[in-house]
Amino acid sequence: MAESGRQGAAASCAETGLSPVNSFSKGFKNGIPIGLGYLSVSFTFGIMAVAQGIPVWAALLISMTNLTSAGQFQGLDVMAAGGSYLEMGLTQLVINLRYALMSLSLSQKFDKSVTPAHRLGIAFFNTDEIFAVASSQVGPVGRRFCYGLAVAPYIGWAGGTALGALAGGLLPASVQSALGIAIYGMFLAIFIPPAKKSRAVLTVVLAAVACSCLFRWAPVLREVSSGFAVIICTLAAAGLGALLFPVGGEEKEAGA
Repeated sequence: MAESGRQGAAASCAETGLSPVNSFSKGFKNGIPIGLGYLSVSFTFGIMAVAQGIPVWAALLISMTNLTSAGQFQGLDVMAAGGSYLEMGLTQLVINLRYALMSLSLSQKFDKSVTPAHRLGIAFFNTDEIFAVASSQVGPVGRRFCYGLAVAPYIGWAGGTALGALAGGLLPASVQSALGIAIYGMFLAIFIPPAKKSRAVLTVVLAAVACSCLFRWAPVLREVSSGFAVIICTLAAAGLGALLFPVGGEEKEAGA
């Protein structure tokens, strides 16, 4: 089955008549801006991790083995609240499920040099930004390009975490608090532009905000742990979006 999938992807790439993008140096150059962006966000993660009582080495290990900003920040909340392994596992599953879909999509652009073993390696480094850059390449992509693309972001994410964790014990509390809001600024920058253009995105965002507020302040719901609150809010907002705006719904409205 895997062999037929590779053959199908290779055939699809061959039909385009385009040469594979398979230069390590090109991938590395394309990954530098991503790495610089990750450096600032992971610096904040390192500070917040140490503030939660996590050792520097553990914060670094988390970033070296996860590579998921939203999942790691939410994981800190679960650990700080003393959540269970089940709660942590479900939280990470819901938040990071998109990576499985992105990896499946990206696999359709691989050339024949990307064997199953290399697919697993590339999948480990696959993030939103890496997926976007790799998918935007004209023609199929090879393993050397994908590995080159991952180098700078990986170093930036791990290195920023280490620097933030080390600086956490040296910076004044006021500076740590100011840097702690950087992650929220990043999230705002991610969803505000599409929310301004799409009613579906705006509806889902507002639904998630309303649901989160209920779990924050409602008398009974505020007793629910943060991990399960994130899971419920995510599923509820996504379900509402799927119900009100099924695939093709907005296109039909526009056509009408």
